[in-house]
Amino acid sequence: MTALAPEAPGSTPGLDLDELLWQAWKAMELPEGLRAEIVEGFIEVSPTGRFAHGQIANQLRRAIDKHLDEGEWAAYQDMNIVHDRKVWIPDCFIAPECPEEHVTDDGIGLKASAVQLVVEVVPPEHDGIERDRERKRHAYAGAGIPVYVLIDDHDGHGTVTVLAAPLPDESVYTDVRRARYGIDVIIPDGPAKGFTIGEAITGPPRNA
Repeated sequence: MTALAPEAPGSTPGLDLDELLWQAWKAMELPEGLRAEIVEGFIEVSPTGRFAHGQIANQLRRAIDKHLDEGEWAAYQDMNIVHDRKVWIPDCFIAPECPEEHVTDDGIGLKASAVQLVVEVVPPEHDGIERDRERKRHAYAGAGIPVYVLIDDHDGHGTVTVLAAPLPDESVYTDVRRARYGIDVIIPDGPAKGFTIGEAITGPPRNA
């Protein structure tokens, strides 16, 4: 993972840091296999997920879609989520089944205000672990996304954490539920309320 931050905004009259990052992000041309996000004042470039990472994300997306049962909500992957010149690419998220009215004016991605739940599958790299556990936790709470699910192979024998009830002004979630792999975790709120994350998605506890 590479974190990039432009020079101080004073070096470019009329542009603040968020705008500089936004313009730099839009101008980036990345080779296949890399993706870029804007997270807490940095452009973060990271590799796309490994097989096990993608397998969990895909299993989860398919299971959530079945739970939503072709209603007004759907599960998505590989799409930019935009909020105040910040950009994230969650491993999975829930948004309206017909999201066109929530697309940003420039067509770059979907407005975070339309997103009801995001999921990140924690990668093995140290920077990726810190990004998903800390920086994205604050970022998603600050954007007011109602539910953040963290599937973490690298926390003990594996854990699922469900964070809800965000306080955007403080960038924190006030409802935190964490369980080790092998114990079912239930989504408490939103379109996926009642959806269970268990061994069918995570597999059994790691190295148990």
